[in-house]
Amino acid sequence: MFRKSYSYSSVSEQQSSGCCGGSCRCLTRIPYATLIATVLCCTGVGIFLGSFYRGISLTLRTFEQVFLFQFDWLIDLHIVFIIIGSVMGAFSLILLLVGFLATGATRERVYRGFKSRIGGRVSCAFFMGLTYILELVWLLVFVSLVLITFVFSVWWGMCNNLKYESNPENKCIDLKPLVFLFPNSTDVNLLRICDEGKQKNFCKDCVEPSEVLFIVALAASFLVVLSLIHYLMCLSANYARIKDNEKFQELQELQCLQDTEMGTLSKDRF
Repeated sequence: MFRKSYSYSSVSEQQSSGCCGGSCRCLTRIPYATLIATVLCCTGVGIFLGSFYRGISLTLRTFEQVFLFQFDWLIDLHIVFIIIGSVMGAFSLILLLVGFLATGATRERVYRGFKSRIGGRVSCAFFMGLTYILELVWLLVFVSLVLITFVFSVWWGMCNNLKYESNPENKCIDLKPLVFLFPNSTDVNLLRICDEGKQKNFCKDCVEPSEVLFIVALAASFLVVLSLIHYLMCLSANYARIKDNEKFQELQELQCLQDTEMGTLSKDRF
């Protein structure tokens, strides 16, 4: 009797070729969970970088005009944001590639040998650690944006209160209670804004648009945090699949062999 060896990938390919051909085989190799996480991550990072950069630029330029601060490093700020976007984009694509390699029949072919399975598990564990670190970083960004949005909401309330102030002498924006938010070298007298031109510059040109931009950046950072949690779940599942890949193959081969032997015995009886 000849022993016939079967594998999960060969059986699934035969079934898929019988039902809908190559299109079904391609669909079974797509890591949908990792793909969703990648879309969330890229969308969140893109929206975050655009809105946060615009909000920071408006705020710092207004602080230069109203509080006479000097931010020479503002010129190079866009380079930092480009680097952050490039790193997160490359990281998302790498995790998507890891997901493709650990899904469906591709996993059966790539992680067939012992060394390849060890390499796959090590790579998944490495990216899990890196994703966890990025998760902590983005959680810190999220908390910082919550505080920034709260401060701008307070300033927005101060600007709105000017409309209901009837006494012209009291029509000032007093930021002295928030002096701890400014550098130590800040002139305290500049924190009381009574000039109408500076009030317009502070409220209309800075606080109102920046408040909206920071809220958008806050929502985008939440998307990134959610996507990184999703990545951790996918990497954990991929690690388990690669680890148990050999056991699944042996079980499939054993079951197929038993089915073949049972079919042979039934034919011998008749």
